[in-house]
Amino acid sequence: MGEFRQIKRLVVKVGSSTLTHENGMVNIRRIEHLVKVLSDIRNSGKEIVLVSSGAIAIGVGKLGLKEKPKDIPGKQACAAVGQCELMYLYDKLFGEYNHNVAQVLLTRDVVENSARKENVVNTFDKLLEMGIIPIVNENDTVSIEEIKFGDNDTLSAIVANLVNADGLLLLTDIEGLYTANPRENPDAVLIERVEKIDDYILSVASGAGSSRGTGGMITKIHAAEIAVPNGVNMWIINGDNPDKMYRLLDGEKLGTYFKAYEKQ
Repeated sequence: MGEFRQIKRLVVKVGSSTLTHENGMVNIRRIEHLVKVLSDIRNSGKEIVLVSSGAIAIGVGKLGLKEKPKDIPGKQACAAVGQCELMYLYDKLFGEYNHNVAQVLLTRDVVENSARKENVVNTFDKLLEMGIIPIVNENDTVSIEEIKFGDNDTLSAIVANLVNADGLLLLTDIEGLYTANPRENPDAVLIERVEKIDDYILSVASGAGSSRGTGGMITKIHAAEIAVPNGVNMWIINGDNPDKMYRLLDGEKLGTYFKAYEKQ
């Protein structure tokens, strides 16, 4: 797993279930720990882009709602409230380690339009050149499609391609890709390395995400399908302890590694 040590530009995606408690409130200890480790990795010379879910979940918790709204306006309202709280936390915590952050909110139509896509790429390039850590999320407040169908696993893979990253790390609430759902099957075995995304890999990735997120393992495999053919190595690891990123840097085998294909 020495490949992780060679990564120079890394996109890290963190999910709602990693950032929040079961009740939707911010997991302060977890987010503080995450920021500390990412700041340290940035100090080592690696460029970091953070794709962060959590706006809707944190909005739900901040507003004291019992569950995520099922209607689109309700979700948009939670996203508007939660995104403010999320960026406030990131700005405050990264600032304690002398790192500046920038908010980048994207919608699918932006990256599908060539002129607007070029503007996004130029903005990312300038932010990274200036040593700033971009923090990316879908613009859930205004985008109906992204709330209904989008997920930040896919977004993180698209961002990895946009910034020409050589690594994508998905932090989630499971150790990686298993031969079966480990929550239901005690005989499930962790798949440590994936050289090719075939029908078998797709079949074992079926399943739903947590109540606080929108994805599941299948969305992470779809992210790999976007990232690895473009030269982006990808890892899925459990984000319960951000120190695991240090262990990856030390060459330890963790989670599931998807080996990048050579760019054509």
